[in-house]
Amino acid sequence: MKFVIASDIHGSAYWTERLMEVIECERPDRVLLLGDLLYHGPRNDLPRDYAPKRVIELLNGLAATGRLIAVRGNCEAEVDQMVLAFPCMSDSAVVLDNDGRELFCTHGHIFGAGKHNSTDRVPQLPAGSALLFGHTHIKVNEESAGHPGLWLFNPGSVSIPKDGSNSCGIYESGLPIDEAFRHITLD
Repeated sequence: MKFVIASDIHGSAYWTERLMEVIECERPDRVLLLGDLLYHGPRNDLPRDYAPKRVIELLNGLAATGRLIAVRGNCEAEVDQMVLAFPCMSDSAVVLDNDGRELFCTHGHIFGAGKHNSTDRVPQLPAGSALLFGHTHIKVNEESAGHPGLWLFNPGSVSIPKDGSNSCGIYESGLPIDEAFRHITLD
């Protein structure tokens, strides 16, 4: 199984189109969106080509394929759910790959592993699981120091990176966990 993992789109049509190119190229079984899809947030500058209506159109087209799973970020609101054709208001989702590995998907403001100002609140997960989170706009791909047996993955930010490069992530099952995740730079 292959998943594309993305977070923190923040209404940028330009960067959403770059993400769609990655999805087209990678042909994943699922696309996992880790929140902050449409609104840029009060602390962020407007991202390049801020056009939430265009992002709605692109994401709803992706949802029509049946491959999309999304969780709520701190910038999602009930009005977002009214315009998006897929559920996006859950604080978390658990995805199992075909090897039975548990991927806990969240945004990072309610559940997280304490990296780069994300909250340090990890649910009970089986050893060998991964916590996928966004929120910080900084890429992470490492074993958790504070939570042994847990892998941490943050795909970075699609549109407003704090580490200098717009990005998303790829997960491929069947590999050791330290090889299963990788980042893709969008620019």
